[in-house]
Amino acid sequence: MDIISVDHLSHFDERPEHAHIDFGTRVDRSRLFSWLEERKPSLKAIVHIGACTDTTQMDERYLTKMNFDYSTLIWLYASQNSIPLVYASSAATYGAGEWGYDDNEDLIPKLKPLNPYGWSKQRFDLWALDQEKKGVHPPTWSGFKFFNVYGFGERHKQDMASVVLKAYDQILKSGSVRLFKSHKEGIADGDQKRDFVYVEDVVNVLQFALERPIERGIYNLGTGKARSFLDLVRAVFRAIDQEESIHFMDTPLALRNQYQYFTEAIMEQLGSQGYTKPFASLEEGVLQYVQALRRKS
Repeated sequence: MDIISVDHLSHFDERPEHAHIDFGTRVDRSRLFSWLEERKPSLKAIVHIGACTDTTQMDERYLTKMNFDYSTLIWLYASQNSIPLVYASSAATYGAGEWGYDDNEDLIPKLKPLNPYGWSKQRFDLWALDQEKKGVHPPTWSGFKFFNVYGFGERHKQDMASVVLKAYDQILKSGSVRLFKSHKEGIADGDQKRDFVYVEDVVNVLQFALERPIERGIYNLGTGKARSFLDLVRAVFRAIDQEESIHFMDTPLALRNQYQYFTEAIMEQLGSQGYTKPFASLEEGVLQYVQALRRKS
C-alpha cells in the first residue's frame, strides 16, 4: 500500500529516532489539500493523529488552528470524497473524571477538560458528532480517546514525552527519578494513576479499526487498567537492572489545577467490535521500550 505522510517536511529529517522509517510520499501539511487537488489520488483511508499535544499550551487560538480547524478540513475532505477516517481524540477530554471514563457518546457533552488542549479535542469530538447528525461524514469513521501513550520514537516531544522516557533519562544521568508529590488528600505521593498504553497496541487498534472497519463512533483507547507512577518508574528501574531511587517534588502551581490524579479507560465498546488482542502490561511495554532505547541509542 502506498503511504502519504503529512507534517512539516523538516520533521521527517530532524528526528533521529525516525530515521529508519519509510514515510512514503512526504507532503507538507500546509500544502496537503492543494496537493490532493492537483493529484486527485484514490485514497483508501486517512489516519489523522497529528495535533499540538502540549497540555501546558495556553494559546487557545493556536490550539484551535492546530487541533480543531485542521481536523475539520480533514473530516470534510474525507466526507466529500467518501474516504474512511480514523482520528485521535484524547483522554484529556475527561478532565477530573467527574463523569467517569466511559466512552458512551451521551456523556461527551457533559465532559469538562482541565486545560485548553483537552478542550480543543472535546470541541472537535462534539463538532464531528454534530456533522454526522447533519449527514456530513465519511463513509466509515472512528475517533479514539488516546490515554497515556508511551513507546519508542517520542523523544522529539521533549516535555510532553512520556514519564517512561523521562525516567529512563534521569536514571542514566543521576541514578534516581523525580516524581510529583500528591496534593490531593487520600492519595499518597507517587500513587497518582494513569492508564498507560504501549504505542504498539495503539497502532494495532487503529489498524484493526480500518481493516474491519468498525462501527462509527468515538472509542476509548487504553488498557483498561490504571497503574501508578510508582509502578511505572519501578518497571523502568527493573528494565535497566538498577537499584530503585525515587524522590518527590512539589507539583508546579501552574499545573496543579490541571492535573489528573486518575484515568482508566472503559474498554467494553471496542471489545464489542471484536477487538480481542490483549494489551501489553505496563511491565511488558516498559521492558520493550527500554530495550529499544538501548539498541538504538
